[in-house]
Amino acid sequence: MPRKPIHSCTVERLEILGPDGALDASLMPDLDEATIVELYRTMVRMRVFDDKAVKLQRQGRMGTWAQLKGQEAVQAGVAHAMIEDDWLIPAFREHGLMFLRGVPGHLIYAYWAGDERGASFPEGVRCLPIAVPVGSQFTHGSGIGLSLKLRGEHAAAVTFGGDGATSEGDFHEALNFAGVFDTNTVFIIQNNQWAISMPRERQTSSPTLAQKADAYGIPGLQVDGNDVFAVYVAATEALERARSGGGPSLIEAVTYRLGDHTTADDASRYRTGEELAHWQEQDPIPRLRRYLEERNLWDDERERTLEEDAAKWVAAEVDAMNAMPPPDPGDIFRYMYASMPPALAGQLAGLTQEVDR
Repeated sequence: MPRKPIHSCTVERLEILGPDGALDASLMPDLDEATIVELYRTMVRMRVFDDKAVKLQRQGRMGTWAQLKGQEAVQAGVAHAMIEDDWLIPAFREHGLMFLRGVPGHLIYAYWAGDERGASFPEGVRCLPIAVPVGSQFTHGSGIGLSLKLRGEHAAAVTFGGDGATSEGDFHEALNFAGVFDTNTVFIIQNNQWAISMPRERQTSSPTLAQKADAYGIPGLQVDGNDVFAVYVAATEALERARSGGGPSLIEAVTYRLGDHTTADDASRYRTGEELAHWQEQDPIPRLRRYLEERNLWDDERERTLEEDAAKWVAAEVDAMNAMPPPDPGDIFRYMYASMPPALAGQLAGLTQEVDR
């Protein structure tokens, strides 16, 4: 018998707002002017929050920090598409999304300053703690998505990772599970071109990361991750599909990490100045500002007010972190068991004696 094709795959890319501010009005989502301005304000607040954390780290007040600089459009677009009942399952660069979903900024700072209480969120905040092991959060997203489906909740689990996370087995296991069990999960890959010092082209020979969804029988879409409108449209479609029982989706948001991988990294050792300059021209914040200015929705005075307000808010979050009382050393023994075993109780007693001396 002759060979015959039995399957083919097509991946679409969505772009709405270009780097020069040009707009494809036919694809523009139904957003009023106030919402678009709020998207911009949100992105600027993210950058101010991010910049302050880098300063805190340089001052020795924080262990390390994973910058989100350059990826604000992905996080703002997704956040505005989510509803209160959705769950966020972050990796370690989703600080902006986390505070937009109700995690106090001072707790995010505290976590990166080495205080585990920074992972204890207020009651009702549907966000998992930061996941540092690369790719592990995807399986959590599949599991929560299945739970939402079984409970009949009109809600979705949104889980994030970088391009490097798609090289981990957890990613493939999670997508396979989600596809088989038709979970209420949206997988978002922030393809920022680098997995620490490993470039995107050395991680996979696939032309896109979005097409990996096809292997697991779920929709995959690539978007311009520096275009907040495109991200919002893609996330809205995928989230509504998941909430209404249509199953999981994968979104590849093509963006760029304008900063180092973390404050423990020096990206100038493996990235060229020309590459960085090219992506700085794609910066999502100036892109959206140009759009607003062309429509007389923004000006220098509003920008100054926004920056001042953002700086005051960040300063208040730093003060709140500094005002946290010292952690109780005994907490390392508590919360592990419903009833503390005698051996741990003895160790706790010994520690308490030592601390009280």
